Amino acid sequence: MDKKGILLVISGFSGAGKGTVVNRLMEKYDEYALSISMTSRSPRPGEQDGVNYFFVSREKFEKTIAENGFLEYAEYCGNYYGTPKEFVNKQLEAGKNVILEIEIQGATNIKKVFPESLLIFITPPSAEELEKRLKGRGTETDEVIAKRLRRAYEESDGMDTYDYIIVNDDLETCVEDVHSTTMVARNQPLRLHGFIENMKTQLEMFK
Repeated sequence: MDKKGILLVISGFSGAGKGTVVNRLMEKYDEYALSISMTSRSPRPGEQDGVNYFFVSREKFEKTIAENGFLEYAEYCGNYYGTPKEFVNKQLEAGKNVILEIEIQGATNIKKVFPESLLIFITPPSAEELEKRLKGRGTETDEVIAKRLRRAYEESDGMDTYDYIIVNDDLETCVEDVHSTTMVARNQPLRLHGFIENMKTQLEMFK
């Protein structure tokens, strides 16, 4: 069987818990690899270069754009975010399901480049819960929280471009929903094209 992995794009409102879902998915299952994005923003407390992101200058990021080194990139709240090509391709060929945790704009671009990719949007059960989670972080000002909520309203227009919407009401349930959805999608005929073609070739001897 074709062992090539699937490109799994996970997006969600800021505060929806998508990062926690991705981390738990990586802890529970071996068949996933997390794509490390490049960004021009500064590291947050506790973040490490090469682990959470590749942190680079704006100039370095724009140089990589010019060299066609990204699968996708976007500018969000004044900073660049992008997905380096090389890592993703190597992991897919090794049979890993590569997770891209990116914004809606980037997800739309990925779908154009990789029509067979799986797009999942993580959302809290309500707008009220989203506001509660953002405030519960205790790391951002009221002004920043208001900005993120306005951004969520804008992003809601793009939710219908995703293959699946998964509600993060209970973490473990959400993680299992993402995993089962990914495994079903990976085994769809479109994604098993190489296996199908190989089987047809082998069956020719019986025609």
